[in-house]
Amino acid sequence: MIETDNLTRKFGGVTAVDGLTLRVDDGEVFGFLGPNGAGKTTTVRMLCCLISKTSGSARIAGLEVGNKSDSMKIRKIIGFVSDNVGLYESLTAYENLDYYGKLYKCSEPRRKENIERFLKMLGLWEKKDDAAGTLSKGMKQKLAIARALVHDPEVLFMDEPTANLDPESAKTVREFILELRKQRKTVFLNTHNLDEAQRVCDRIGILNTRLMAVGTPQELEYSVGERKTVIQLDEVNDAILDALNRISPGKVTRDDSRLTVELANPNKENPAIVRAIVEAGGNVQSVSVTASSLEGAYLKLVREQRE
Repeated sequence: MIETDNLTRKFGGVTAVDGLTLRVDDGEVFGFLGPNGAGKTTTVRMLCCLISKTSGSARIAGLEVGNKSDSMKIRKIIGFVSDNVGLYESLTAYENLDYYGKLYKCSEPRRKENIERFLKMLGLWEKKDDAAGTLSKGMKQKLAIARALVHDPEVLFMDEPTANLDPESAKTVREFILELRKQRKTVFLNTHNLDEAQRVCDRIGILNTRLMAVGTPQELEYSVGERKTVIQLDEVNDAILDALNRISPGKVTRDDSRLTVELANPNKENPAIVRAIVEAGGNVQSVSVTASSLEGAYLKLVREQRE
């Protein structure tokens, strides 16, 4: 659905996005993580045809970003939730959505259906006749999300949609994104919130001007940190340690009756390790696998690039 090849954007002598090559599949919720100034918003603005690229290429649904005729077509099939809601505050919530639906040339029956559907999904239907300017910040943000979806786009870009929202409003937005995922909408989400990304995203890219890593949350956790198997026994003796050292390629650490084994692939190697312990006379009480967190993976990648 979204493809970029060496996509680059420079502002004078500053490179904001450097050689981004990426693919986001149809129906995927893809998250972009990165520190302030990492190029996340610049990337989204290029893909939404709001600013030009310096070099490289990008396509959405086969349409070329930067091509004049294709850019107009791209704008018709995407929705964009920016960090600035930009509503018409004197218009009601319903009138805001109706106005934007008309801009996208949605038929009246389709507009009415979509407006009611999204306002109800976001808990705003009872506020439909209230002026946008009287709504709380959280309500305005949810109204901006409904506005981006009123024309039923194929791709939704969201730039920090839960920033500065109270926990309840942020939870509503996250649940809404999960509902869009069930509907197989393609969502491109910029966020600083690691927990949010882990909850709602199928895959995550970590960006700091350059793309440093991409994968599922679990893949990212495993890619930069050690995976360890922790085995609790009722007793550890030399025979058990000798058995482990013969078959395990990783470091074995003993802490009283607990053994920690560093492994490349715990799911594959654990059965043989447990079997060796039992055959050596050990009594296994529990086995658990630990890995770095998504936060740990993110921080490690960002720090390594700075060094």
